[in-house]
Amino acid sequence: MAIHSLPSAGEELGDDIVAEINITPLTDIFLVLLIIFMVTTSVISTQGKNVDLPSSAVASSAPTGVNVTMTAQGEIQVNDDLVKPQALPAALKAALARSREKVVVLRGDRKVLLGEAVNILDIAQQAGATGIALATKPPSPAGQH
Repeated sequence: MAIHSLPSAGEELGDDIVAEINITPLTDIFLVLLIIFMVTTSVISTQGKNVDLPSSAVASSAPTGVNVTMTAQGEIQVNDDLVKPQALPAALKAALARSREKVVVLRGDRKVLLGEAVNILDIAQQAGATGIALATKPPSPAGQH
């Protein structure tokens, strides 16, 4: 059985099989899916607990490393993974092992007590952190809190 292309205007339609696949719609679907995945991954990466960070007059860009978030309710997250307080040392050790930078950035709600923040930073240093940082937000206009 021979495979032929589509007949031209002067040719008669025969019983031959036309075997051409149009991949343009398939390519369009893949490109749309690629764009959707790119947009959703950027949205997912910015999600996390809503923490009311304290403001700082000299807020600079936060260093990269392992993010530890502590909410006003006492919940602790290590890189957006909810962690129980007992499991914090192991979670920090594993996260620091995966991280290129051995810095722990503490994102603590302004209602978190200083003793709890110091405890987390102490656990981070025991887990192998070479540096610690506190995340802040830029000051609000006119000095409002």
